[in-house]
Amino acid sequence: MSMSTAFTIFVKKMLREKRIPFEVSVDPFYSEQNINPLKRVISEIESGNAKLEEHELIEV
Repeated sequence: MSMSTAFTIFVKKMLREKRIPFEVSVDPFYSEQNINPLKRVISEIESGNAKLEEHELIEV
């Protein structure tokens, strides 16, 4: 399927349904619940107060 054909299908479906034909959501990585601990850790690293520990690597 060419890009032109795919876009045409998308536009026709959008016009027919009067909506974007897929769900739009926010990446949970950027949620406040995740960002606040990341900011805290960054602050600890930048201030030199980070408690760094060696650990075994987990292979997947």
